[in-house]
Parts: sequence; C-alpha cells; structure tokens
Amino acid sequence: MKKTILLSLSTLLLTTSCVDSLKDYNVDPKNPATVPGTSLFASAERSLAREVNSTNVNQNPFRLYVQYWGQTTYFDESNYDIKTRQIDRNFWETMYTGGANSDVNIEPGVLSNLNQAKALIPNNQFATTKQLANQQACVEILAVYTWATLVNTFGNVPYTEALDFTKTQPKYDDAKAIYSSLFTRLDAAIAALDPSAPGMGDADIIYKGDINSWKRFANSLKLRLALIIADEDPATAKSLVEQAASNVFSSNAQQAQVNFVASPPNTNPLWEDLVQSGRYDFVGVTTFIDTLKHFNDPRIGAYFKPVGSNVYKGGAYGEGNNYASFSAPGSKLEDPTLPGILLSYSEVEFLLAEAAARGFAVGGTVEAHYNSAITASILYWGGVASDATAYLAQPDVKYSTAIGSDYREKIGLQKWISLYDQPFMAWTEWRRLDTPKLEPNADNARSAIPLRFTYPTLEKNLNGANNAAASAAIGGDAVTTKLFWDKR
Repeated sequence: MKKTILLSLSTLLLTTSCVDSLKDYNVDPKNPATVPGTSLFASAERSLAREVNSTNVNQNPFRLYVQYWGQTTYFDESNYDIKTRQIDRNFWETMYTGGANSDVNIEPGVLSNLNQAKALIPNNQFATTKQLANQQACVEILAVYTWATLVNTFGNVPYTEALDFTKTQPKYDDAKAIYSSLFTRLDAAIAALDPSAPGMGDADIIYKGDINSWKRFANSLKLRLALIIADEDPATAKSLVEQAASNVFSSNAQQAQVNFVASPPNTNPLWEDLVQSGRYDFVGVTTFIDTLKHFNDPRIGAYFKPVGSNVYKGGAYGEGNNYASFSAPGSKLEDPTLPGILLSYSEVEFLLAEAAARGFAVGGTVEAHYNSAITASILYWGGVASDATAYLAQPDVKYSTAIGSDYREKIGLQKWISLYDQPFMAWTEWRRLDTPKLEPNADNARSAIPLRFTYPTLEKNLNGANNAAASAAIGGDAVTTKLFWDKR
C-alpha cells in the first residue's frame, strides 16, 4: 500500500511537470510581464488627444498659426520659429515612436503603441473571435486618424516601412498614395465592426468599447478625409462622402473625445499650461476677438475672460503682449476635465454643408447643415437654443447673406470660429478653405504662415537620402510648400 501511494505521488509529480513548469506558478497577476494590447490602445488614445489639443509651444503652435491666441513674454512661435524648440521633431516623434528631446517630455508614440496593441490583442485567450475583430478594427481607425494627421502636417512621410525596426532608414511614401491606402484600411475597419460583440471595454477612453459609436466615428473620419481631398480628386471625394454621410455623428453626445480627469497625469494639457504651470503666456488676439465681437458671438465669454467690466480686448499678433491688458483664454479652458476633441459633431455638420454645396448627395440643404453646425458649437460651449437662433438671424451670419463670396468663405469663416478648441483641424481647414484671410506680423515673422512643418533635422541627419528624395518630391522642404490636397 505504501509503495502504491509513493508511486502514485511520483506519477502525479511527473505528469504535472510534463504539463507545467515551475515558471507557470511563479507569476504575479498584479504585475504582468506583458502589457495588454488594450492598455497600449488606451495610451495611444490619450497621447493622440493630448497632442492635437495641447497648447504647449514645444508641441502644438496651431492656435497661434490661425490667430486665436498671441503670446506675452515669448513670441517666437507666433512668428513661425519651428526649429529653436524643434517643434517639428517633437510632433513627429509623438506620432511615431515617442521619445525625449532635450527637456521636452514627449508623449508615448501613438503609432508605436497602436502597432504593438495590434500584435498583442490576439493573445487574449478570454476574448471571442468577434471581440478581437472589433478591437483590431478600433486600432485601425485610430491608426488611420494618426497617419492622416502626419500626412496633413508634413506631406510625404515614412509609411510602408515605418515602425519596422529592421528598417533603420525607412523610405518616404507619397502622401496621396498614403491617403488612398488609409481609405482602404478605414473601409475594412468599418466592415469588420460588429455591434453585437464587445470592443475594448473600459480600456477605451473614448467610447468605453461601444462599437456603434466607433462606426459613427469611423464614418465621420471618412467624411473629413474625403473632403480634404475634394479639390484634388472630386470624383473620389464624392463617392467616399456619399458612402459615409448617412452614418456620421448626429449630436454633440456622439462626438469623439477623450474625457480627461481632474488629477495629473490625466488632465487636459491646457490646464497644465494655463494653470498648473503658473505661467501667463497667452492672450486672445485682435484678429479673432474682434470677429467674435462683430458677430455678437455668445461663445466669447467661454472662449475668453473679459478685461475689466465685460470688455473683451485682443492683443497684437506676433508681438509681446501685457497679459493683464488683454483677454486671456476663458475659464472653461482652465478646467482639467475639459474633453480633448478628436472629431466634433459641429465639424461633421460643417463638412456636410460643404458637401451639399459641392453638389454631393448627402441629404439636407447647405443652410440646414450650416445652421446645425453653428448651433452645435454654441450649445457645446454653454449656450442655449435661443442664443443660436439669435446668432443665426444676423444678416452677416445667415447663410444666404453671410459674409463671403462663396461657400468656402461663408462656411470657412464660421468653421474657424467653431474650431477654437480643435487647433490642428482649425489650421488644416484654414489651409484648405483659405478662410479667413490671415496675415503674419510684417515686422517679426520669419516666413509666411506655415502650410506644413518642415522635416525634423534628425531625419535629415539619420535618414538623409530618403529625406532628400521626399523633400524633392513635394517641391522642397519649406513651410510654404503646399500639400497635395491644397490646390488653391
């Protein structure tokens, strides 16, 4: 009996050792050795939202380029000095692989995190096939958004060989070809989304895993990107717009945004620069504030603080301004929980208005979509329906009599006002629609208002041949070089 028990025990140990090793038991479930793909996805969402919404002059000067804000003590960025702070490099690295440039804290790389998330998501043995497909589709949608942002900033960029660490000197791909690829990828992601299955769950800090919301986001993004190429390829744009139009956002509640929290490090980056820093670097400029005053805009009190008794005053653009003498960014922008918008419902309605003006079949009239766009913006910034009604009734705002000679100017001017807290898109739409007519400071500007970022100096040094070829292909590595879609 004793021998039998010992034999059985030894057999059990032998059998167990064949199935598992001691390493299988030496695992701390609270400190996993491998980062879950969903966590990397959340990190990418956060980094992307922070980068396109920030006001840190090391990363995002676009509020200055479109003349919403001017500067106080330092005003190099208002005069288009990109190289001193290596702004082009910082933006590039945040979008690609992250890193650290001198004293600048660069966000984790958006595309690098998405690429790793894509590789790790299939390892989740507890997720169903449909859930994994939904998660991969969400990764693709955010990747498309990020690649488009890179193209719309630089032009030709490394794409097919990017993120392949065996390619130490990746080639640059043609910007138009990248766009074509992005539409293919976006369509595949939309088709793969299945609302009957879950997505990323709470790891998704935009939609909490709601797949119907991701479908609307993807179609709204498709609408945006299609209209960006509308002057370059009207036929393709028309087809893509008409495919997307019926499945886009229909309310402010549906827009794509990251909801920041009240405590660091997950606050809105505006709070960090406007409040936490203890600095007073920005004021509104005359260009924008005088426009708001001309239109009796109900958003002015949310956009800016008054100087004295309900007086709004803009400073000079491209010069140093006394902070106390001019209207500073509004208190709402100092809220650490202010969402970081990736794509707003107001923007979607402006895009539909433009599509209707171009003769695309999107349903509704130009004026109806234009009115909805403005109303959505006013409501988002704390106004009420009667505010929007009164604003739209003004002859200079009412679409039929609005300031501007064509739809580009009419829509473009009001879109510029509404994109106040979406600085990257404000810069993109200003370049595309050529509205409003902005001029640099004649005395201090280093160049015309940038139409693109120059390539980072590090790229010229470490990937010289490919960088030189890309520069030649786009017509020169200058801030005045127009991107392929910028035809006017």
